[in-house]
Amino acid sequence: MSIKTYEIQTTADYGMELISYVALPEEATNENSVPGILVAPEWWGVVEHPKKVAERLAEAGFAAVTMDVYGEGKLTTDAAQANEWMTQMLNDQDKLMGRCRAILDDFADQLPVDGNRLGVVGFCFGGKIALDMAREGMPVKAVATFHGNPTPKQPAEKGKFTADVLVAHGRDDSMVSMDAIDDLKKELDNADVTYTVDVYDNAKHGFTNPNADKRAADNGVDLGYNEKAATESWNKMIEFMREKLK
Repeated sequence: MSIKTYEIQTTADYGMELISYVALPEEATNENSVPGILVAPEWWGVVEHPKKVAERLAEAGFAAVTMDVYGEGKLTTDAAQANEWMTQMLNDQDKLMGRCRAILDDFADQLPVDGNRLGVVGFCFGGKIALDMAREGMPVKAVATFHGNPTPKQPAEKGKFTADVLVAHGRDDSMVSMDAIDDLKKELDNADVTYTVDVYDNAKHGFTNPNADKRAADNGVDLGYNEKAATESWNKMIEFMREKLK
């Protein structure tokens, strides 16, 4: 399917410009809107991988936007820099959620996007963002996380967290423990959230990112790409989004 891509600029806190990346199927028009998926990237920012995710979602028939939560299009391949930026965001999670809500509003206002059929896909740090957007009660029907950080800004509340959830976790993830995933299950159970957790064998943190092995070597961090787990989890996510956003 042919797609088109462009950037949208969202003005958030104190005039901060967020430069997010949109991918649309050619068939999505002002008269023929399609479901929309927000992509919350890993801590690197809007780099090649999350842009490619948006493009693949568009090829699958969704409108997609990769969210620039750092602002000004900042991105890096340096783990220390990424950690610094992520920590700044985690230290002011109200600001972070405000940026996500502003991007969601701008994206949902795009005429080819059906603002009543929205989902979020998050990777690593973005997994936390995706879950927190639902915890905040943003109007999303489906949340999918890949090797995501499940730590809540505040726990999910029954009636406020209305999205269904799909979690793809690597069994060999040294950054997000199985205990953290168990805590997420308890949290979602308490809020009566419908969820599925898939655990992939021989999969480390970052297992969906083809650049994970290079990032690991360059930064001395425990990441790894697993093509089998990446393909299986992607296909399951597409099926999940088609079901929940139909």
